[in-house]
Amino acid sequence: MTGTSDKVKGSIKEAAGKMTGDRRTEAEGKTDQAKGEVKNAARDVKETAKGVRDSLKDDDAPRR
Repeated sequence: MTGTSDKVKGSIKEAAGKMTGDRRTEAEGKTDQAKGEVKNAARDVKETAKGVRDSLKDDDAPRR
């Protein structure tokens, strides 16, 4: 699952838990949302690192 889908699933679970008074489901929803945030943050770091790597490759190109 992607981070965004985990966040959406977590929001739904949390809301369902609140409506039914089921604290466990509510907590699972919050956990799923946190997991989604972590996945998104990891993806952002990976994309940033790739951008830095690519810019360094461009700098290493021989100049004429």
